[in-house]
Amino acid sequence: MLRPEYLQPGDRIRIVAPAGKVVKEKILDGVNLLRQQGFEVILGDHVFDAHFQFAATDQNRLNDLQQALDDPHCKAIICARGGYGTIRLIDQIDLSAFRKHPKWLVGFSDITSLHARLQQEGFCSIHGAMPALYLKDNQSTESFNELVKTLTGKLPATTVANHPFNRTGQTSGTLIGGNLSILYSLLGTPLEPQTEGRILFIEDVSEYLYHLDRMMHSLKLAGRLSQLNGLIVGGFTEMKDNDSPFGQTAREIIRDVLKDEHFPVCFDFPAGHIERNLPLVFGANYELRVDTKKAVLTTT
Repeated sequence: MLRPEYLQPGDRIRIVAPAGKVVKEKILDGVNLLRQQGFEVILGDHVFDAHFQFAATDQNRLNDLQQALDDPHCKAIICARGGYGTIRLIDQIDLSAFRKHPKWLVGFSDITSLHARLQQEGFCSIHGAMPALYLKDNQSTESFNELVKTLTGKLPATTVANHPFNRTGQTSGTLIGGNLSILYSLLGTPLEPQTEGRILFIEDVSEYLYHLDRMMHSLKLAGRLSQLNGLIVGGFTEMKDNDSPFGQTAREIIRDVLKDEHFPVCFDFPAGHIERNLPLVFGANYELRVDTKKAVLTTT
């Protein structure tokens, strides 16, 4: 897939809010931190609007996103937050100008559907932290620092400590994925993830354990798991249970659904709805090596 040009100081970044409504105080420090890195940062006209749970009306959110996609001088689009609502816009986006002037898209969670659309069109994008996660205790976070490295073309390997549920092996392939609930919702649509020969990354937050079990089994029944070259499991945080307990943790659910598969699996990768949310370049080729001591993910 095509990688947009990496950024240099002075390049333009646009901030848009295609999903949930944005609390200004939560993102302004992160936006200013981007400016301190030497980037020109432009906020969409409707980033701080509110329309029920959405950042603005569908039309206004679409207008901001379309303006960013069309801007020939913009080198990256960073989504202000996730939440819900991107799927309401996804079939109305016009990528004709974007194809002439590709740019990086950055975001996670609900932004997974935008990643899926760009992958369908043959473009890489970045699953990474959004502005509310750029600062902690007045210091830039690792998530922010690693995102800037990625945007500027420095793509280090990530090493993860061994997890007892890991499956050892070495593999390579195009990296795809994102939020599991969004990927599940795309099954049967034109944006359904094509998993054959690929490495899939999944993460989620605040889902019921039985729903996680259903999503994983649905992917299995659809044949999407058996086609994989590898699986990377990120954060599964704030998971919920019913009064009648499901009986397994999120990791145990995923492990058991995979019991008949043979590809390498890495658990507890530092990405998702967690403080250490390291960037991943969807659409890029990666090598995944998992042994009894560690897992290493490297771009190729």
